[in-house]
Amino acid sequence: MSNYKTVFFTLGILLIILGVAMIVPVVFQLIYNEFDSTFIASGIITITFGILFFLSNIDHLKLINTQQAFLLTALSWLSIATFGSLPFFFSGLNLSITDSFFESMSGITTTGATILNDIESSPKGILVWRSMLQWLGGIGVILMAITLMPIMNIGGMQLLKISAYDTSEKILPKSKEISKTLITVYISLTFLCALFYKIFGMNTFDSLTHSMTTIATGGFSNYDQSIGYFNNAYIEIVSIIFILLGSIPFILYIKFISDDKKIIFKDEQVKLFFKLTLISILVLFVYLIIVNNSIFEIHLRSVIFNVVSILTGTGYVTKEFDQWGNFPLIFFLILMFIGGCAGSTTCGIKIFRVHILYYFIRNQLIKIIYPRAIINLKYNNSKVEDKLIASIVSFIYLYILIFFVLASMLTLTGLDFITSISGAASSLSNVGPGLGSEIGPNSNYSGLPDPSKWLLSVGMILGRLEIFAILIIFLPSFWRK
Repeated sequence: MSNYKTVFFTLGILLIILGVAMIVPVVFQLIYNEFDSTFIASGIITITFGILFFLSNIDHLKLINTQQAFLLTALSWLSIATFGSLPFFFSGLNLSITDSFFESMSGITTTGATILNDIESSPKGILVWRSMLQWLGGIGVILMAITLMPIMNIGGMQLLKISAYDTSEKILPKSKEISKTLITVYISLTFLCALFYKIFGMNTFDSLTHSMTTIATGGFSNYDQSIGYFNNAYIEIVSIIFILLGSIPFILYIKFISDDKKIIFKDEQVKLFFKLTLISILVLFVYLIIVNNSIFEIHLRSVIFNVVSILTGTGYVTKEFDQWGNFPLIFFLILMFIGGCAGSTTCGIKIFRVHILYYFIRNQLIKIIYPRAIINLKYNNSKVEDKLIASIVSFIYLYILIFFVLASMLTLTGLDFITSISGAASSLSNVGPGLGSEIGPNSNYSGLPDPSKWLLSVGMILGRLEIFAILIIFLPSFWRK
């Protein structure tokens, strides 16, 4: 166990930080005259456990290897979800352990699936905490991508290692400076988003909480109707812009700041992401024109908003898109799987994996016609190694396999076909709303049986941590020295 002292020492620090963060909702409790012991008790428990981990492992070696890095990643997210559920459990909402954990896991993984009914009447402290969990989850996954990139040789972040860590470019600073700059960019975008929300009609509280869940592409809202509650075109435009900004690889912001002003327009992943967004909007718009036999009955604003929200895994809604017909349901299901860009706050399979898989299949077809041809697969002007291609193919295979297994297990808990399929896709892709009447865009997950919620929680953490980072710790060989 001494080999893992660094893991539990770091875990202790994270829990202390999480416990201290619970002071923020207390401030809002005082402002809105809703003060109770919910966050004080939760903070004390969290900090106590953090101090115990910290002190009992203070003699750690201050070194961490690949094995310990994977274990720390898994335990960190699981611990934050567990202790982050305490305020929900202690609140006056009468939530069970299952519901509290589900809401917390949905928050920290930026999924956005909720079990809360009548959200607008929930205590302000709880609403702030939900948003904070998503905000912390968003920056957490970005920092995980940067700090674990050199050792996570599993394909999840290798694209960024190729495009962003090419030392020949001499653009990027050292990793500590990168982390600081990323946090600065993330905070700046959050406050900028809040400012525009405030300017265009949200009150101060809503603008702060929604800005945190927008830039994190999380999707938690203070209202049952989500962003549709405001029915404000300007607010929706602001939301779309900052969701897209959160969906771009954050490492590109570093390059942009470091004097490569065209990097965002040169990156193949980003270009495909915007192309896919525009094509998806066009496809749905044309479909709705054909179905309604009129262009005047189509709300283009609603189409654009929902496409951006679902593709990026944000999960905000403005209209009941499940009422648009069968085709949009299948189309949105596909968009859920694809997701956004690697190294951003979005989830899903990721654009770059889909892109490289397309190139790989195309090259294989060419080789059938020209067996002696030697074709090098390049992405962003860098050669893609065979081991990266293998890891991408493995990841997509596992992703689809886990989706079907999860969907099958959900049916065993009593859910219908549409709810099981969309619930599995939504949790694994960290989207939030599913399809159908039970977990659709204007429903929530409160009516699901407890076993379903635990299965969906497993899907959330698998999707958020790129599957491999969780599954690898269950291999016997992982624990061998």
